[in-house]
Amino acid sequence: MSPWHWALVIAVGILLFGAKRLPEAARSLGRSARILKAELGGTHEPAPTTSTTDGAGAPPTDPPARPHGS
Repeated sequence: MSPWHWALVIAVGILLFGAKRLPEAARSLGRSARILKAELGGTHEPAPTTSTTDGAGAPPTDPPARPHGS
């Protein structure tokens, strides 16, 4: 694309979005591109699996049995 094409694209962008919203739209597009690149590249952390621990690292235990007759 020649410089004239780029100037026309920028002018149309300014007319459509306005000068104030154009930088915000560009940042949003950049963030979306980075997220998409990370997802496609497989660089994201795997989702944590659910476990049956109580958070202290030990599995949950039943409360102690009470003797009959108390």
